[in-house]
Amino acid sequence: PGWAPAGHIDVGGGTGAATWAVAATWPGDRAVTVLDWSDPALALGREIAAAHPALGDARWQRARIGADLALPATDLVTVSYVLNEITPADRTALVDTAAASARAVVIVEAGTPAGYARVIEARDRLIAAGFRVAAPCPHSAACPIAPGEDWCHFSARVSRSSLHRQVKGGSLPYEDEKFSYVAATRLPVTPVPTRVIRRPQIRKGQVLLDLCEPDERLSRRTVTKRHGDLYKAARDASWGDGWPPADH
Repeated sequence: PGWAPAGHIDVGGGTGAATWAVAATWPGDRAVTVLDWSDPALALGREIAAAHPALGDARWQRARIGADLALPATDLVTVSYVLNEITPADRTALVDTAAASARAVVIVEAGTPAGYARVIEARDRLIAAGFRVAAPCPHSAACPIAPGEDWCHFSARVSRSSLHRQVKGGSLPYEDEKFSYVAATRLPVTPVPTRVIRRPQIRKGQVLLDLCEPDERLSRRTVTKRHGDLYKAARDASWGDGWPPADH
């Protein structure tokens, strides 16, 4: 609580989407560096970021993302949709480099079984390096999901422009982007009590919540009208939320 990164390095950041997310989460100025191998992506990111007061001084630097990457000490390193694009040896080296350089690391991959496996591998390495999991897990122990049987992922609804619909051949004005992630830190952290890991099932007079529990297990909880305000909160709960709400 109250912490905000004084520096942010976005590894493999392309056009810098993660820098916008960080700026929205923690307003204010900070040292920002975006690293990517693609000059066109960096140029476009620099052009777009010129309109953002907090990103006008960001550094856009060409760098090969792999085992030879060196990072200076910083508060936050983000690695979004990058591990999929490099070799297993480079993935290991990159996660270890991020852990050695930052106080907090956020890794995001596609919400597929393979993406989840890459996130779990990175999560294990971060924990071994002394990090504590801040999200999505309510603990820093082993993931209770049996390998090969399921995978932990979440979903965010993204608006589509008309051009976006044309490029992707879609007709809806939105798409649901599924992703897996881990946020870990060397700072003191209190994770949520439990995490909603599936879309809540709303039925007549009850809501079914699939949860990841702090005692390293998965559970299904049924919340009914008899639970009063908690039932109302369950009807408003979303996939990925902490449970119960902070005011309950």
